[in-house]
Amino acid sequence: MPFNRAEPKPVWRAASPSELEAFLPARAPVDKEHIETELRTATGIRDDQGRTVAAVVLITAGYAAEGRYSHYLLTQTTLRVGDTLVLKPGAYVLGWTRVAEGLNVRVYDARTGAELGAVIAHPYKTRVRVEPIHIWPPTENSVIQIGRYFLTYHL
Repeated sequence: MPFNRAEPKPVWRAASPSELEAFLPARAPVDKEHIETELRTATGIRDDQGRTVAAVVLITAGYAAEGRYSHYLLTQTTLRVGDTLVLKPGAYVLGWTRVAEGLNVRVYDARTGAELGAVIAHPYKTRVRVEPIHIWPPTENSVIQIGRYFLTYHL
């Protein structure tokens, strides 16, 4: 009789500053440019198999991307953001505009600049610390926080 064993679920935790610095580029390849990142804003999560999901603020002043993109996101696993947007392992850039419901966050392929979709980031119902960007481990929140707004995600 065969023994049917379920695969253990990976355990995710906050990535350390040194892990984020090693994973994220100092200059993110976006479209045809290499845009500086502000590594002190880096945030991310890492699982016990070494896969990482991380994001950082882009310094777009003086680049063609100015006003279009605000954050660089790099993932080594499939990520569902909101209810509909599925991001495969790869590099993405985010940009946002304010709307009545919160922030309309647009997601683009970092390599080509092609828009992949948009999701609404909603304001927190309670007071929270404003963060440039923060990816919370799924054991705590399963949200990506931009300012005082949040997007849900699923791994």
